[in-house]
Amino acid sequence: MSPSGDHKWKIPVQTGLIWRGHVSLAASRVRHGYRRLHILLLREGYRLNHKRTYRLYREEGLSIRSKIPKRKRAWRYRSGRPEIASVNQCWAMDFMSYALFDGRPFRLLTIVDCHTRESLAIVPRTNFRAPQVVDVLDQLEKERGKPQTVRCDNGPEFAGRMLDQWAHLSGVEIDFSRPGKPTDNAFCEAFNGRLRAECLNASWFLSMADAIDRLDEWRRHYNNDRPHTSLGNLTPNEFARQTQTAREIA
Repeated sequence: MSPSGDHKWKIPVQTGLIWRGHVSLAASRVRHGYRRLHILLLREGYRLNHKRTYRLYREEGLSIRSKIPKRKRAWRYRSGRPEIASVNQCWAMDFMSYALFDGRPFRLLTIVDCHTRESLAIVPRTNFRAPQVVDVLDQLEKERGKPQTVRCDNGPEFAGRMLDQWAHLSGVEIDFSRPGKPTDNAFCEAFNGRLRAECLNASWFLSMADAIDRLDEWRRHYNNDRPHTSLGNLTPNEFARQTQTAREIA
């Protein structure tokens, strides 16, 4: 945001600090507009009005058009994704739909660790809302610690204020997929494909209690017994233990 041309003035120190905080937040919250960034800046202790936030937002070229030509959709990301190299560095979550034997529909929330490929949760419910998603994440955080990043799509259960508040309080970054780009959440999409092929399509659920029991049984099998080709034919739990041992030795 340095002045150019014939301008002789310099950016005040306070404005420079606001600018750095603004750009840092924009890099981690790639789908936030200036209004939401303004609220986050106020949370961080900066004192400014919304007009200054909007000016900084425009001058840094951070505006993201909601509808852009298909050939330019890559612009939706302001920076590349880092390589996933450790446990709890990145989780991925998504929803699936299925039905009981009598046609009653239900949904499944699936969460995986993108490094170890562990299935962290498969939670079936007749309906899911943002508070239930946060409850599952809170339970996982108690069991294994919090992730650095959570990848998900832009569904209403993920893109609302409830998950954003959880992420802010937990210090977790939410990495939203681009609309129409399931490959942005490829780890969870691949897991969901295996879950559907090996469990859902081969099962006949008589009740929600039956679905919960059988899905949990399959999740334990997936983590403990099923070899994963991308992990050198180790199971996810074996790979996780190997990773932990290597970290302790280093």
